[in-house]
Amino acid sequence: MAKFVYRAATSFNGYIADENNSIEWLFSVDRGDGPPPSLLDGVGALVTGSTTYEWLLQSANMLAEPATWQTYYGTRPMFVFTTRALPVPAGADVRFVQGPVADHLETIRAAAGGDDVAISSGGELAGQLLDAGALDEITLGIAPVALTGGTPLLPRRLEADRLQLTAFERHGQLLNVTYTVQPTVD
Repeated sequence: MAKFVYRAATSFNGYIADENNSIEWLFSVDRGDGPPPSLLDGVGALVTGSTTYEWLLQSANMLAEPATWQTYYGTRPMFVFTTRALPVPAGADVRFVQGPVADHLETIRAAAGGDDVAISSGGELAGQLLDAGALDEITLGIAPVALTGGTPLLPRRLEADRLQLTAFERHGQLLNVTYTVQPTVD
């Protein structure tokens, strides 16, 4: 069954974007000499929110250069949680959804075709998946940067007894860590 995996780069004090909703701070972090690990290996579908989706479109000029979408995401479907009408790059498999995350879990899992579902969005969407009991794994790239505010990594309380460290690896100044999220015990 598909795992829901939250993958994010974060400042070491827990922000994924600064006060201006920018991740430019991340591009100055040395990631080492070797190739970075692919964030899409084993991923069959992606989930994001509208702010991240719009940033993706703009940062890589994907509306004017739709082939860029294929280079980044291939044919994977991307589910975008939004209440607004947004543009779609030519040839991209973008599916707009709204309402509670729990209402869309089975559709997203089915679209992943047995592979993982990558959550590449702000922490609120990952938090909603956690609330729905669907967040299976958290993979973080922790950068040696302290931000004074912005978008929090995960605006939920999640205690150590629910997290099992399963992997860690250094890439230049970036520390990649992976935690398995244990289900709540009723």
